[in-house]
Amino acid sequence: MSMVLTAVILMAVFGAVLGAVIGIFARYFRVESDARVELVTELLPNANCGGCGKAGCADFAKAVVAGELPPGGCPVSSRETVSAIARALGIEAGEVESKVAVVLCSGDDASTREKVLYNGVNDCVSASLVAGGPKNCAYGCLGFSSCARACPFGAIEMVNSLAVVHSELCVGCGKCVDVCPRHLIKLVPANAEVNVYCSSPAKGVEKKAYCASGCIGCRKCGKAAEGKFVFNGFCASVDYNAAELPGSDVVEKSNCPSGCLRTRQGHLEKEYAERDGVTK
Repeated sequence: MSMVLTAVILMAVFGAVLGAVIGIFARYFRVESDARVELVTELLPNANCGGCGKAGCADFAKAVVAGELPPGGCPVSSRETVSAIARALGIEAGEVESKVAVVLCSGDDASTREKVLYNGVNDCVSASLVAGGPKNCAYGCLGFSSCARACPFGAIEMVNSLAVVHSELCVGCGKCVDVCPRHLIKLVPANAEVNVYCSSPAKGVEKKAYCASGCIGCRKCGKAAEGKFVFNGFCASVDYNAAELPGSDVVEKSNCPSGCLRTRQGHLEKEYAERDGVTK
């Protein structure tokens, strides 16, 4: 009985000493929390998409409070949310250009030829490691939905084995950009109406052999809107840094021979029409 009592007393003393040590450490080594960080975190959408360049909304809130980023650095927040954060902290909201993702490829099932029958993991990285993917174009969309699965906002849809973006849902978080092994997805200004839906710099004759929608480098778009397009090999692309971006009228003016110069809406409509068997 005395042994049991001694053990209980020793455990009680040990517990008291350990509690005192923990209390001392907690007092002298505690990290002070900033109420402003908690406030900003509560105001944010808490999508944790990483579009701001930080690990998540809490990390972004710390950066805003520290003055490293403006409240407008969150691509998901509405103007009202940004203004509320700025008012709460007594700082400027800051302007950040709104961007949306664009998959710069039009190589769907109807336009491209397949070189191999792929029967493996339904993932773009995996498919690209097997003979470079099933399609002949080494620069085109692989069509295995990796970007669609990565999008936390459901802004990417697969139509005719081609990834297409619904810009009204896209917040420009960049998750899709990170997962595309072909680097086809770009974040472009939200007001960019027109895009060249091709990324292959290969010669036009070579591309036409396996893709009916590939850019042939004719430069008609550049002539129709001077200073608004740049060229990489035999592939045109919109100069998204231009003072003025090309408007929808340039599509008709240039009369692109392969039809890869399209408006965002025109691109979606074309893919839906082909999926539904409607001539467009």
